[in-house]
Amino acid sequence: MVQTNSKGQLVIIGGAEDKEGDCQILRDFVRRAGGTKAYIVIMTAATELPREVGENYIRVFERLGAENARIIDTETREDGSSSTALEAIHKATGIFFTGGDQARITSILKDTEIDTAIHQRFSEGVVIGGTSAGAAVMPDVMIVEGDSETHPRIETVEMGPGLGFLPGVVIDQHFSQRGRLGRLISALILQPAVLGFGIDENTAMVVTDNQVEVIGEGAVTIVDESEATYNNMDEILKDESLAICGAKLHILPHGFKFDLKTRQPILNNGSVANVSVGVG
Repeated sequence: MVQTNSKGQLVIIGGAEDKEGDCQILRDFVRRAGGTKAYIVIMTAATELPREVGENYIRVFERLGAENARIIDTETREDGSSSTALEAIHKATGIFFTGGDQARITSILKDTEIDTAIHQRFSEGVVIGGTSAGAAVMPDVMIVEGDSETHPRIETVEMGPGLGFLPGVVIDQHFSQRGRLGRLISALILQPAVLGFGIDENTAMVVTDNQVEVIGEGAVTIVDESEATYNNMDEILKDESLAICGAKLHILPHGFKFDLKTRQPILNNGSVANVSVGVG
């Protein structure tokens, strides 16, 4: 069973979110982070262009009315104990991880004072957002890299430690645009997680307590292997094809929800959907 015990909310974005038009997803993030009173810190550890990327988000957040938006640029692990950064995190109502390379985020920040401070603020109710690489780091075990547009194989995906804001799941991004169902299923079978979430571009899953809400123009694909009847993980070599039988597949567009405790979709009219499609 996947359950969140923190008071904060997560806005997990599949990448390539709108920054020029209505900015539906970033608008939602700002609103949840306090609206016109929002104090947002932008974590740029994932990107090699921290100033350029960070200032782009500052422009968007300020245009949407956030009271304050500032960059926390961490290039080395030594930056993970920056007193200036820790002070900003202490004041923040929203913390946003940009895209780039998710391995950079964990190698620079995991188990640092900044990491501890962000988790503490999350437990106190701060909203945590992340796009692309910033989405990948949300679970306790994340997809570091892997092949797209392929069938499931052990060698398809490399896993590593994430930041652990949403434990017990696997998350992939740019999902339908890059054909990543095969690597999500591979990752799910390789890990003790039972739920895999594939988030399309300009789409987000918002996690509040134990409920996921989908917003944006695409969909969130959910693979639930909690009741799977078979996989051949113990029978194959590294480059051979994985098989999985009896898993469930849900595809949820804007307005649909998902209960992490019961692992059931909630339709946009509020009713629980008890019918699911098997995979395998």
